Amino acid sequence: MTRAVWVKADDAVGDWEARRARITAALEAGADWVLVDEGDVERVRELGEIGVAAFRTDGDVSLIDDAEDDEAVHPDAYVVGKEGEGDGTVDLPNDYSGSADLSTLRRGGPVPGGAYVRILGEEYESFAEAAAREAAHTIAVGEDWTIIPLENLIARIGEETELVAGVTGAAEARTAFETLEIGADAVLLDSDDPDEIRRTVEVRDETDRERLDLRWAAVTDVEQVGSADRVCVDTGNLLDHDEGMLVGSMARGLVFVHAETAESPYVASRPFRVNAGAVHAYVRTPDGGTKYLSELQSGDEVQVVDLDGRTREAVVGRVKIEKRPMFRVALETDDGDRVETLLQNAETIKVATPEGRTAVTDLEAGDEIALYYEDTARHFGEAVEESIIEK
Repeated sequence: MTRAVWVKADDAVGDWEARRARITAALEAGADWVLVDEGDVERVRELGEIGVAAFRTDGDVSLIDDAEDDEAVHPDAYVVGKEGEGDGTVDLPNDYSGSADLSTLRRGGPVPGGAYVRILGEEYESFAEAAAREAAHTIAVGEDWTIIPLENLIARIGEETELVAGVTGAAEARTAFETLEIGADAVLLDSDDPDEIRRTVEVRDETDRERLDLRWAAVTDVEQVGSADRVCVDTGNLLDHDEGMLVGSMARGLVFVHAETAESPYVASRPFRVNAGAVHAYVRTPDGGTKYLSELQSGDEVQVVDLDGRTREAVVGRVKIEKRPMFRVALETDDGDRVETLLQNAETIKVATPEGRTAVTDLEAGDEIALYYEDTARHFGEAVEESIIEK
């Protein structure tokens, strides 16, 4: 599941300067959506590229002419419920079939509709469930996080809608994303603090990322094999000391290769770079797939992983391909499978061993190095269930 962060920036926040400050902070932090009043949509579009949802309080979304649905003016989604039944301004009807908010959602329009519901009691929880059957997005805002029925909504709504939980900070966002292990699809953050907006986006990213199980594999051979076309992957991100990439000649067994974060007597550290091996090798991508190193280009994303298996994505800024002398490093897993890769013959290329970071030039048969192993074949970078022999 891909999580999302919405930032609330309607007139309840304050004047346009206050709203603009929130929207700018959301843009800079990498939030996915802002929720604004309909009159601010065009001004948000001028500030930057972000999903825009707009409260609609003065009419029916179905009355907008499709021919006039210009992205420069209209939002990506309309939301009903403000100054209506959803926020308690108008009393809920006993029979939800007579609800004005739900009637508006049923009539539809040129962009998706959403419902905004403050959970003021059990009847509003039921109303949110009814809205979820009609809305592409259902925003549920609890007045007290000790009683918000988020678990009930997650269990009952299922996949009928995108459930957006109202939060006031990153800690509440983490709780919303982790509730019942499934979690809310998104959070609506109500905060003026740019740091809190940034931290909430970081929580989103952490929740979405894979956690990999790295294992040790025994080196069976380290052989000089002449020169090959070697790929350095220079990212647009600074990598931490214990981070690197997963590369290998065989997609089922990818070797952890450290980023060049360590100082060397020969060259300065380059904490944005992984010297990843020869052009034929695979590198793991954030979606769990692989790409050939030869295919990478500026703007692509690659997966960065640390020694605990925590992953994140990095943007490729540049790929340097040069002819260099290489080692063939052959490995055997604990269940007897044999995998290998080609790495440049240079002391600046480091792999992870139980004793710590080790230069490939110091590797010997019998050493152990970190490996990500999955017993599956790949076809165009996608895992497939078929028999493929690689040697």
